[in-house]
Amino acid sequence: MSIQLYHCKGSRSVRPLWTLKEMQLDHELITMEFPPRYSYAGYKEINPLGTVPCLVDSTDDRKVVMTESSGMCQYLVDCYGGDALAVDRQHPEYGDYLNWLHRSDATLTFPQTLVLRYTILEPEEKRNPQVAEDYRKWFLARMRCVETALQDKMYLCAERFTIADVTVAFAIHLALSLNIDEVLTPNVERYWSHISARPAYQAAIVE
Repeated sequence: MSIQLYHCKGSRSVRPLWTLKEMQLDHELITMEFPPRYSYAGYKEINPLGTVPCLVDSTDDRKVVMTESSGMCQYLVDCYGGDALAVDRQHPEYGDYLNWLHRSDATLTFPQTLVLRYTILEPEEKRNPQVAEDYRKWFLARMRCVETALQDKMYLCAERFTIADVTVAFAIHLALSLNIDEVLTPNVERYWSHISARPAYQAAIVE
């Protein structure tokens, strides 16, 4: 196998990079400046969307190209022996596990991208504080489900660390990078303190 991860520091690519490090899988990390569609020559040929991350997994008989960060995490554990980070489909919390994987991006990260865009990425004259504030509130409202789920629990599902925690914890990481400090409600703060201490997370965020 040959796994390549196209990565921008602090972006959604932290999710698959963290997973690779938890699994101790060999990989090639290609670190780019954001946004890569402008800063990395030829990137649109690799990933026509121009988004980050992009995972390329090549073997003798196939080539897989992926552009969705949470999907990459699931792919890695399903294809490369990451049972310790997955939840088996026979497990009673398998549905919860899948729901957290998809919720992590579609529900939790998405509104933050609007905050990022309209407070940092857009030129000064195109920034929109009202849009940023509206989506900040939307994100915080959606995070209530995480606060509730973590009542008397250390992890989101199956009573152990899984890639559901990787994908949702990244939403907390991104929130803190955007100074949305209100994300640290009591249960989330307790959860974040031990999740963020994991060596694989610490290694992923510095690359």
